[in-house]
Amino acid sequence: MISKDNYCIIMAGGIGSRFWPLSRTKKPKQFIDILGVGETLLQMTFKRFETICPIENIYIVTSRLYKDLVLEQLPMVNPDCVITEPIRRNTAPCIAYAAYSLKKIDPEAQMIVTPADHLILNETE
Repeated sequence: MISKDNYCIIMAGGIGSRFWPLSRTKKPKQFIDILGVGETLLQMTFKRFETICPIENIYIVTSRLYKDLVLEQLPMVNPDCVITEPIRRNTAPCIAYAAYSLKKIDPEAQMIVTPADHLILNETE
């Protein structure tokens, strides 16, 4: 059962330097169809969490540089659900910033955090 208090935070702010030259600062790996399956890693991650959280409770934390890319690739996402970090500071500050932002929206929020660029082969399992 999907609870109205379930939230998913997708971290999508990295520059993907380990995938260079395919991944570039202007379009990092999470925004590329690296596997050639017709979906980017971000799109695959979003789809994975639609069964756990209401779509309106899926938030993407990213750099200001990538907000338009997020909205282009996930047109069903409300622009208010794209949290832009003031500066990039890696994983822990990203999660803290997302938790702080969610607490203002829903003090009862149950939050799951996931990177946008992980490959999950057996999603059902």
